[in-house]
Amino acid sequence: MTLDDLVLTPTGLRFQGRRYPCSIGRSGRTNSKREGDGATPRGVLQLVGMLYRADRMAAPNAWARPIGPGDLWSDDAALPDYNHLVRAPYDGRSESLRRADPMYDLVILTDWNWPDAEPGRGSAIFIHRWRRRGAPTAGCVALSRPHLHHIARQITPQTRLIIR
Repeated sequence: MTLDDLVLTPTGLRFQGRRYPCSIGRSGRTNSKREGDGATPRGVLQLVGMLYRADRMAAPNAWARPIGPGDLWSDDAALPDYNHLVRAPYDGRSESLRRADPMYDLVILTDWNWPDAEPGRGSAIFIHRWRRRGAPTAGCVALSRPHLHHIARQITPQTRLIIR
């Protein structure tokens, strides 16, 4: 573990010597993540990408990629592209990455059950903006806008998300 790792603790997300308030899944943490359980999986997750709304903000980091109007995330465990970025039109269950609200204006992707997704083990664990302080997520880690943007400028592809 290094100072450049994001470490989820009972009192917040620790990064570079600071602690940031955050939200996690409505079902808390789990050692056995399943699709739709609302839990945040324990483990060491690699950061594998960063997506942002170019129509709403500048790229927060050189390796960030813009979210397009048809970008979706597949959460359909019956399809081969489960837990991957897909494009509309899409026949399976999915979540739009280009939302009307600001929750996914900036999304940090982890390698939870990716790239070789095991059906039913749970789709994406993102780091994204929270709805409001204390509001639970579906399993992701969520932060305030200023804290998310600050962290996004500082992380590298070597940064890990460690969930204890």
